[in-house]
Amino acid sequence: MSGYDEDVLDWSEHQATLLRHLAAGERPPANDVPDWPRIIDEVESVGRGQLSAVRSVLVQAMLHDLKIATWPLSRDVPHWRAGARGFRDDALEAFTPSMRSKIDIAALYAKALNRLPDGMDGVPGLPIPEVCPVTLDDLLGT
Repeated sequence: MSGYDEDVLDWSEHQATLLRHLAAGERPPANDVPDWPRIIDEVESVGRGQLSAVRSVLVQAMLHDLKIATWPLSRDVPHWRAGARGFRDDALEAFTPSMRSKIDIAALYAKALNRLPDGMDGVPGLPIPEVCPVTLDDLLGT
């Protein structure tokens, strides 16, 4: 069996086999024991990855909304509106209640502001709020 650093696919398949044996009340074959520290790290990383994905799409939704507010006459407004809707849908689909306390909307808004271009097609943008004008519920449509 390869280790985690040599072949993560082989490692994960082997660990899954060991865990299935334990879940069935059996001893793992050949006194092989699960790699508990790495399994714990991997389980935790699944949740962190999902939270990061939700934060990321919320930033993208806010960025598209900011572009609409900043350049409301741009020919790209319909594209941005559709993009923002899609990102909000993606966020809602991946969002779980335990994420609520771990999502700092003000920090995500600051990221979106930082990613906003200084101008669009040579046109400076309209002023926008420095403080986030929406809530998490607004973004998720809940």
